[in-house]
Amino acid sequence: MTAPVLIAGGGIAGLALGLTLHQIGVPFHLFESSREMKPLGVGINLQPHGVRELFDLGITEGDLDTVGLPAREWALVGLNGREVYAEPRGRLAGYDWPQYAVHRGQFHMLLYRRLLERAGPDCLTLGARVTGYRREGDGVVAEVALADGTTRQVPGRLLIGADGIHSRIRAQMHPGQPPIHWGGAVMWRGTVRAKPLRGGSSFVGLGTHRHRMVIYPIGHPAEDGTALINWIAEVTVDASGGWPDDAWFKPVEVADFVHHFDAFRYDWLDVPAMLARADCAYENPMIDRDPVPTWVDGPVALMGDAAHAMYPTGSNGASQAIVDARVIGARMLAHGVTPEALAAYDAQLCGPVSDLVLRNRGMGPFGLLGLLDERCGGVFDDIDAVIPEAERRAFMAGYKAAAGFAIETLNAAPPTIPPGARIA
Repeated sequence: MTAPVLIAGGGIAGLALGLTLHQIGVPFHLFESSREMKPLGVGINLQPHGVRELFDLGITEGDLDTVGLPAREWALVGLNGREVYAEPRGRLAGYDWPQYAVHRGQFHMLLYRRLLERAGPDCLTLGARVTGYRREGDGVVAEVALADGTTRQVPGRLLIGADGIHSRIRAQMHPGQPPIHWGGAVMWRGTVRAKPLRGGSSFVGLGTHRHRMVIYPIGHPAEDGTALINWIAEVTVDASGGWPDDAWFKPVEVADFVHHFDAFRYDWLDVPAMLARADCAYENPMIDRDPVPTWVDGPVALMGDAAHAMYPTGSNGASQAIVDARVIGARMLAHGVTPEALAAYDAQLCGPVSDLVLRNRGMGPFGLLGLLDERCGGVFDDIDAVIPEAERRAFMAGYKAAAGFAIETLNAAPPTIPPGARIA
């Protein structure tokens, strides 16, 4: 029997890769450290280039509508509550595919169910963490720690590290990498049932690049007009002493942080009142990792957050993880299930996506609010007098091009994996 491709990690990246390998006929086995898959996290956005790949995987709009809804608008608002910039999103913007705002946990479980339906329950092992690897012959042997305290040595043709920002595989591949980078931004996240803002399916960024709210629906409205709303509250503090807590993600009380947003009250939104009705609240630092020169060590590759953990300012972490999976599959179709396929994947994505990590660290599209803050402190009467419309549009176009979802380029691109393509 041919040794399978080993996948370390059952998050969005690992599941997307499993679905892709199954689609093109490559044997694989996935190891996930959790003993049970559970719907964790709150809202995320799936950009059109990620949604395109999901459609090509057979994940339909109907499927995505069960875990979120199409995003129709992206808007930035200054500290005084006035619009800075707004644009349509998804098909309304001219893309051939929609953008979706989804509940991260429910989307994750959708991918998990599809993988089990297509590849069967024997395609993965829960309660199993890949802790290291060694190259052996033409392949690789993964060291797997099981929930019962035992370890296994598992041979594979290739090993793909989809094991997140704390990746053991990345740590072995790059033992001298700097620690996780925290630039001082603290985020509080949660959900609330409320009436959506603006057009009913709008992503709204409010405030400055250092003190802001992000608010958008992640579910279709109910009969009473309310929907499940994802919110992120964020402030930037002095990071010189490092993150002062052992916990990277923990539940908190709204009362612990709502005072930062007491002034965020407008005739169209009362942020403190909205937060007081929140279903939940979690605190975590905004973190990423410095880029590394390569994601590949022979038959071993990194993908998703293990390769390019990035600030969520561009709403493209999940989309890029999906694209990673599809490019790995495409390169296997071209080069076989070989280290050469991984090298070609690395050559295509590592440099551009590493640049995107640094661009997001510079606040990504929210950099427009930083520019506004520099020029007028976030308060203005006429936005065109502060940042002319042409400058605002050029700023956003530059980000889309760097992030890989410029409209004309994406619409004209052929499918990453042609329909029906299979490994010979």
